[in-house]
Amino acid sequence: MSSILSTFLISFYHRVSGAERLKVLNKTGYVNDPIFLLHHIAPGHPETPERMKYIQNIMEESDIWNDLIQVSLKPEIGDWLKAVHSELHIASIKNNMPISHEVAVAAVRGCLAAVDQVSTSAINNAFCATRPPGHHALNTGKEEGFCYYNTVAIAARYAQKKYGLENILIIDWDYHHGNATEEMFYDDPSVLFFSTHDFYAYPGTGDPIKKGKGRGLGYNINVHLPCGTNDQTIVDIYNSILMPAANRFKPDLILISAGFDSRTHDLLGCFDITDTGFATMTKIVMRIANTHCDGRIVSILEGGYDLKGTASAVNAHVYTLLNEFDSFD
Repeated sequence: MSSILSTFLISFYHRVSGAERLKVLNKTGYVNDPIFLLHHIAPGHPETPERMKYIQNIMEESDIWNDLIQVSLKPEIGDWLKAVHSELHIASIKNNMPISHEVAVAAVRGCLAAVDQVSTSAINNAFCATRPPGHHALNTGKEEGFCYYNTVAIAARYAQKKYGLENILIIDWDYHHGNATEEMFYDDPSVLFFSTHDFYAYPGTGDPIKKGKGRGLGYNINVHLPCGTNDQTIVDIYNSILMPAANRFKPDLILISAGFDSRTHDLLGCFDITDTGFATMTKIVMRIANTHCDGRIVSILEGGYDLKGTASAVNAHVYTLLNEFDSFD
Protein backbone atom coordinates (compact mmCIF):
# COMPACT_ATOMS: atom_id res chain seq x y z
CA MET A 1 0.00 0.00 0.00
CA SER A 2 1.37 3.41 -0.94
CA SER A 3 2.31 5.90 1.73
CA ILE A 4 -0.11 8.42 0.20
CA LEU A 5 -3.03 5.99 0.55
CA SER A 6 -1.98 5.03 4.07
CA THR A 7 -1.82 8.71 5.08
CA PHE A 8 -5.26 9.31 3.58
CA LEU A 9 -6.80 6.36 5.40
CA ILE A 10 -5.28 7.32 8.73
CA SER A 11 -6.56 10.86 8.29
CA PHE A 12 -9.99 9.55 7.32
CA TYR A 13 -10.00 7.20 10.32
CA HIS A 14 -9.45 10.09 12.73
CA ARG A 15 -12.17 12.21 11.11
CA VAL A 16 -14.93 9.61 11.34
CA SER A 17 -16.34 7.73 14.29
CA GLY A 18 -18.39 4.75 15.32
CA ALA A 19 -20.07 2.74 12.59
CA GLU A 20 -18.48 4.85 9.83
CA ARG A 21 -15.05 3.50 10.78
CA LEU A 22 -16.18 -0.06 10.26
CA LYS A 23 -16.49 0.64 6.53
CA VAL A 24 -12.73 1.06 6.18
CA LEU A 25 -11.51 -1.44 8.73
CA ASN A 26 -11.22 -5.21 8.89
CA LYS A 27 -13.54 -7.83 7.49
CA THR A 28 -14.00 -10.11 10.47
CA GLY A 29 -15.62 -13.52 10.26
CA TYR A 30 -17.61 -15.15 13.03
CA VAL A 31 -18.28 -18.88 13.39
CA ASN A 32 -21.11 -20.29 15.49
CA ASP A 33 -23.77 -22.96 15.06
CA PRO A 34 -26.58 -24.48 17.16
CA ILE A 35 -24.80 -27.85 17.06
CA PHE A 36 -22.42 -26.59 19.74
CA LEU A 37 -25.29 -26.72 22.24
CA LEU A 38 -25.64 -30.50 21.90
CA HIS A 39 -22.50 -31.60 23.73
CA HIS A 40 -22.79 -32.27 27.49
CA ILE A 41 -20.10 -33.77 29.72
CA ALA A 42 -22.00 -33.98 33.03
CA PRO A 43 -24.58 -31.99 35.04
CA GLY A 44 -22.96 -28.93 36.60
CA HIS A 45 -19.80 -29.34 34.54
CA PRO A 46 -18.07 -25.99 33.81
CA GLU A 47 -17.67 -26.79 30.08
CA THR A 48 -21.37 -26.31 29.50
CA PRO A 49 -23.53 -25.37 26.49
CA GLU A 50 -24.42 -22.24 28.47
CA ARG A 51 -21.01 -20.88 27.45
CA MET A 52 -22.26 -20.67 23.87
CA LYS A 53 -25.58 -19.13 24.88
CA TYR A 54 -23.93 -16.33 26.85
CA ILE A 55 -21.41 -15.62 24.09
CA GLN A 56 -24.06 -15.61 21.39
CA ASN A 57 -26.38 -13.35 23.37
CA ILE A 58 -23.73 -10.71 24.03
CA MET A 59 -22.53 -10.82 20.43
CA GLU A 60 -26.01 -10.48 18.94
CA GLU A 61 -26.69 -7.53 21.24
CA SER A 62 -23.36 -5.89 20.36
CA ASP A 63 -23.23 -2.88 18.06
CA ILE A 64 -20.79 -4.77 15.84
CA TRP A 65 -22.98 -7.83 15.22
CA ASN A 66 -24.28 -6.70 11.83
CA ASP A 67 -20.74 -5.90 10.68
CA LEU A 68 -19.44 -9.41 11.26
CA ILE A 69 -19.35 -11.87 8.37
CA GLN A 70 -21.08 -15.10 9.34
CA VAL A 71 -18.98 -18.11 8.35
CA SER A 72 -20.81 -21.41 7.90
CA LEU A 73 -19.33 -24.75 8.91
CA LYS A 74 -17.66 -26.77 6.18
CA PRO A 75 -20.04 -29.53 5.09
CA GLU A 76 -17.34 -32.14 5.67
CA ILE A 77 -13.62 -32.29 6.52
CA GLY A 78 -12.52 -35.55 4.93
CA ASP A 79 -9.49 -37.03 6.69
CA TRP A 80 -8.21 -33.83 8.26
CA LEU A 81 -8.62 -35.19 11.80
CA LYS A 82 -5.84 -37.60 10.87
CA ALA A 83 -3.49 -34.70 10.27
CA VAL A 84 -2.70 -34.80 14.00
CA HIS A 85 -4.76 -37.66 15.47
CA SER A 86 -4.35 -41.41 15.19
CA GLU A 87 -7.04 -43.62 13.69
CA LEU A 88 -7.32 -45.41 17.05
CA HIS A 89 -8.00 -42.13 18.89
CA ILE A 90 -10.65 -41.05 16.38
CA ALA A 91 -12.35 -44.45 16.40
CA SER A 92 -12.43 -44.52 20.21
CA ILE A 93 -14.01 -41.06 20.50
CA LYS A 94 -16.50 -41.82 17.70
CA ASN A 95 -17.56 -45.18 19.12
CA ASN A 96 -17.63 -44.33 22.82
CA MET A 97 -18.77 -40.70 22.72
CA PRO A 98 -20.71 -40.29 19.46
CA ILE A 99 -22.44 -36.99 20.30
CA SER A 100 -19.23 -35.45 21.60
CA HIS A 101 -17.47 -36.70 18.46
CA GLU A 102 -20.09 -35.07 16.25
CA VAL A 103 -19.89 -31.73 18.04
CA ALA A 104 -16.07 -31.77 18.21
CA VAL A 105 -15.94 -32.52 14.48
CA ALA A 106 -18.32 -29.59 13.94
CA ALA A 107 -15.83 -27.37 15.78
CA VAL A 108 -13.15 -28.50 13.34
CA ARG A 109 -15.55 -27.90 10.43
CA GLY A 110 -16.09 -24.33 11.62
CA CYS A 111 -12.44 -23.54 12.20
CA LEU A 112 -11.32 -24.96 8.85
CA ALA A 113 -14.02 -22.88 7.17
CA ALA A 114 -12.52 -19.83 8.86
CA VAL A 115 -9.05 -20.82 7.62
CA ASP A 116 -10.51 -21.11 4.10
CA GLN A 117 -11.94 -17.60 4.28
CA VAL A 118 -8.82 -16.00 5.74
CA SER A 119 -6.41 -17.87 3.46
CA THR A 120 -8.26 -16.78 0.33
CA SER A 121 -8.52 -13.15 1.56
CA ALA A 122 -12.31 -13.27 1.67
CA ILE A 123 -11.94 -11.92 5.21
CA ASN A 124 -9.04 -10.50 7.22
CA ASN A 125 -9.54 -12.47 10.42
CA ALA A 126 -12.08 -14.61 12.22
CA PHE A 127 -13.26 -15.72 15.63
CA CYS A 128 -14.62 -19.24 16.08
CA ALA A 129 -17.20 -19.46 18.87
CA THR A 130 -16.95 -23.23 18.95
CA ARG A 131 -16.83 -25.98 21.55
CA PRO A 132 -15.59 -28.29 22.95
CA PRO A 133 -12.09 -26.85 23.34
CA GLY A 134 -9.16 -28.74 21.86
CA HIS A 135 -5.68 -27.85 23.07
CA HIS A 136 -5.44 -30.73 25.58
CA ALA A 137 -6.56 -33.41 23.08
CA LEU A 138 -3.82 -36.02 22.84
CA ASN A 139 -4.02 -39.41 21.12
CA THR A 140 -5.25 -41.30 24.18
CA GLY A 141 -8.62 -42.36 22.79
CA LYS A 142 -10.47 -40.36 25.43
CA GLU A 143 -11.39 -36.86 26.50
CA GLU A 144 -8.51 -34.91 28.03
CA GLY A 145 -9.17 -31.65 29.88
CA PHE A 146 -12.62 -31.28 28.24
CA CYS A 147 -10.97 -31.74 24.80
CA TYR A 148 -11.51 -34.40 22.11
CA TYR A 149 -9.78 -33.15 18.93
CA ASN A 150 -7.06 -30.54 18.80
CA THR A 151 -8.78 -28.03 16.56
CA VAL A 152 -5.97 -25.47 16.46
CA ALA A 153 -3.39 -28.13 15.55
CA ILE A 154 -5.61 -29.49 12.78
CA ALA A 155 -6.13 -25.95 11.49
CA ALA A 156 -2.37 -25.41 11.38
CA ARG A 157 -1.74 -28.52 9.31
CA TYR A 158 -4.70 -27.72 7.07
CA ALA A 159 -3.39 -24.22 6.34
CA GLN A 160 0.05 -25.59 5.55
CA LYS A 161 -1.04 -28.46 3.33
CA LYS A 162 -4.00 -26.89 1.53
CA TYR A 163 -2.83 -23.29 1.17
CA GLY A 164 0.95 -23.56 1.39
CA LEU A 165 1.11 -21.24 4.41
CA GLU A 166 4.41 -22.59 5.67
CA ASN A 167 5.07 -20.79 8.95
CA ILE A 168 2.22 -20.99 11.46
CA LEU A 169 2.32 -19.07 14.75
CA ILE A 170 0.04 -20.51 17.44
CA ILE A 171 -0.57 -18.21 20.40
CA ASP A 172 -2.24 -19.80 23.43
CA TRP A 173 -3.42 -17.38 26.13
CA ASP A 174 -5.56 -19.92 28.00
CA TYR A 175 -4.90 -20.14 31.75
CA HIS A 176 -3.96 -23.79 31.20
CA HIS A 177 -1.03 -24.93 29.10
CA GLY A 178 -1.86 -26.35 25.66
CA ASN A 179 0.03 -29.57 26.27
CA ALA A 180 -1.28 -31.43 23.22
CA THR A 181 -0.47 -28.56 20.88
CA GLU A 182 3.05 -28.45 22.27
CA GLU A 183 3.50 -32.20 21.86
CA MET A 184 2.23 -32.24 18.27
CA PHE A 185 4.71 -29.61 17.08
CA TYR A 186 7.58 -30.04 19.54
CA ASP A 187 10.16 -30.97 16.89
CA ASP A 188 8.64 -28.90 14.07
CA PRO A 189 10.32 -25.61 13.07
CA SER A 190 7.37 -24.68 10.83
CA VAL A 191 5.15 -24.02 13.87
CA LEU A 192 6.08 -21.51 16.55
CA PHE A 193 4.06 -22.29 19.68
CA PHE A 194 3.83 -19.49 22.25
CA SER A 195 1.95 -20.11 25.49
CA THR A 196 1.34 -18.03 28.61
CA HIS A 197 -0.17 -20.10 31.42
CA ASP A 198 0.08 -21.23 35.04
CA PHE A 199 2.61 -24.05 35.01
CA TYR A 200 1.25 -25.37 38.34
CA ALA A 201 -2.31 -25.76 37.08
CA TYR A 202 -3.75 -28.63 35.03
CA PRO A 203 -2.22 -30.45 33.17
CA GLY A 204 1.09 -29.70 34.94
CA THR A 205 3.00 -29.10 31.72
CA GLY A 206 4.46 -25.98 30.16
CA ASP A 207 7.77 -25.72 31.96
CA PRO A 208 9.72 -22.79 30.45
CA ILE A 209 12.73 -25.09 30.01
CA LYS A 210 10.75 -26.96 27.35
CA LYS A 211 11.89 -25.20 24.19
CA GLY A 212 11.42 -27.87 21.51
CA LYS A 213 13.79 -30.52 20.23
CA GLY A 214 15.74 -31.37 17.11
CA ARG A 215 14.96 -28.97 14.29
CA GLY A 216 12.17 -27.60 16.46
CA LEU A 217 14.48 -26.39 19.20
CA GLY A 218 13.63 -22.76 19.97
CA TYR A 219 10.19 -22.96 18.39
CA ASN A 220 8.35 -23.78 21.62
CA ILE A 221 8.03 -20.88 24.06
CA ASN A 222 6.42 -21.44 27.45
CA VAL A 223 5.92 -18.54 29.84
CA HIS A 224 4.77 -19.41 33.36
CA LEU A 225 2.71 -16.70 35.02
CA PRO A 226 1.69 -16.74 38.71
CA CYS A 227 -1.73 -16.27 40.24
CA GLY A 228 -2.73 -12.62 40.21
CA THR A 229 -1.13 -11.92 36.82
CA ASN A 230 -2.71 -8.71 35.55
CA ASP A 231 -3.04 -6.84 32.27
CA GLN A 232 0.28 -5.03 32.51
CA THR A 233 2.25 -8.17 33.27
CA ILE A 234 0.92 -10.20 30.37
CA VAL A 235 1.06 -7.28 27.92
CA ASP A 236 4.72 -6.75 28.87
CA ILE A 237 5.35 -10.45 28.12
CA TYR A 238 3.67 -10.13 24.74
CA ASN A 239 5.74 -7.10 23.86
CA SER A 240 9.08 -8.34 25.19
CA ILE A 241 8.96 -12.06 24.31
CA LEU A 242 6.24 -12.77 21.74
CA MET A 243 6.83 -9.76 19.49
CA PRO A 244 10.57 -10.31 18.83
CA ALA A 245 10.11 -14.09 18.48
CA ALA A 246 7.31 -13.60 15.96
CA ASN A 247 9.31 -11.03 14.03
CA ARG A 248 12.14 -13.54 13.67
CA PHE A 249 9.75 -16.32 12.69
CA LYS A 250 7.71 -14.27 10.16
CA PRO A 251 4.43 -16.20 10.28
CA ASP A 252 2.25 -16.76 7.24
CA LEU A 253 -0.81 -17.27 9.46
CA ILE A 254 -1.57 -16.74 13.14
CA LEU A 255 -3.86 -19.04 15.08
CA ILE A 256 -5.00 -18.11 18.59
CA SER A 257 -6.02 -20.67 21.19
CA ALA A 258 -8.25 -18.09 22.80
CA GLY A 259 -8.91 -19.35 26.30
CA PHE A 260 -10.67 -16.85 28.52
CA ASP A 261 -10.23 -18.78 31.76
CA SER A 262 -7.23 -16.47 32.13
CA ARG A 263 -9.75 -13.67 32.72
CA THR A 264 -10.32 -12.29 36.19
CA HIS A 265 -12.83 -14.22 38.35
CA ASP A 266 -12.83 -17.35 36.20
CA LEU A 267 -13.98 -20.53 37.93
CA LEU A 268 -10.86 -22.50 36.98
CA GLY A 269 -8.17 -19.83 36.87
CA CYS A 270 -6.52 -17.30 39.17
CA PHE A 271 -5.25 -14.62 36.77
CA ASP A 272 -6.56 -11.06 36.91
CA ILE A 273 -6.70 -10.17 33.21
CA THR A 274 -9.54 -7.85 32.20
CA ASP A 275 -11.33 -7.26 28.92
CA THR A 276 -8.97 -4.35 28.33
CA GLY A 277 -6.05 -6.73 28.68
CA PHE A 278 -7.50 -9.11 26.09
CA ALA A 279 -8.14 -6.21 23.73
CA THR A 280 -4.53 -5.06 24.10
CA MET A 281 -3.19 -8.57 23.54
CA THR A 282 -5.37 -8.78 20.43
CA LYS A 283 -3.89 -5.53 19.15
CA ILE A 284 -0.36 -6.87 19.61
CA VAL A 285 -1.22 -10.06 17.72
CA MET A 286 -2.82 -7.99 14.95
CA ARG A 287 0.32 -5.87 14.72
CA ILE A 288 2.34 -9.04 14.12
CA ALA A 289 -0.18 -10.30 11.58
CA ASN A 290 -0.30 -7.01 9.72
CA THR A 291 3.48 -6.92 9.55
CA HIS A 292 4.04 -10.45 8.30
CA CYS A 293 0.90 -12.12 6.92
CA ASP A 294 -1.58 -9.56 5.60
CA GLY A 295 -3.53 -9.62 8.84
CA ARG A 296 -4.41 -13.32 8.67
CA ILE A 297 -5.66 -14.46 12.09
CA VAL A 298 -8.03 -17.25 13.06
CA SER A 299 -8.94 -17.20 16.74
CA ILE A 300 -10.51 -20.30 18.29
CA LEU A 301 -12.30 -20.45 21.64
CA GLU A 302 -10.65 -22.71 24.21
CA GLY A 303 -11.46 -22.37 27.93
CA GLY A 304 -13.42 -19.74 29.84
CA TYR A 305 -15.89 -20.80 32.51
CA ASP A 306 -17.27 -17.66 34.12
CA LEU A 307 -20.25 -17.31 31.80
CA LYS A 308 -20.69 -13.55 31.87
CA GLY A 309 -16.97 -12.85 32.06
CA THR A 310 -16.09 -15.10 29.14
CA ALA A 311 -18.82 -13.60 26.98
CA SER A 312 -17.63 -10.10 27.82
CA ALA A 313 -14.01 -10.95 27.00
CA VAL A 314 -15.04 -12.54 23.69
CA ASN A 315 -16.92 -9.39 22.80
CA ALA A 316 -13.87 -7.23 23.55
CA HIS A 317 -11.64 -9.57 21.52
CA VAL A 318 -13.91 -9.64 18.47
CA TYR A 319 -14.56 -5.90 18.67
CA THR A 320 -10.80 -5.36 18.46
CA LEU A 321 -10.39 -7.80 15.55
CA LEU A 322 -12.97 -5.79 13.65
CA ASN A 323 -12.03 -2.26 14.64
CA GLU A 324 -8.27 -2.11 15.19
CA PHE A 325 -6.62 0.12 12.57
CA ASP A 326 -3.09 -0.94 13.35
CA SER A 327 -2.35 -2.14 9.83
CA PHE A 328 -1.42 1.41 8.84
CA ASP A 329 1.00 2.10 11.69
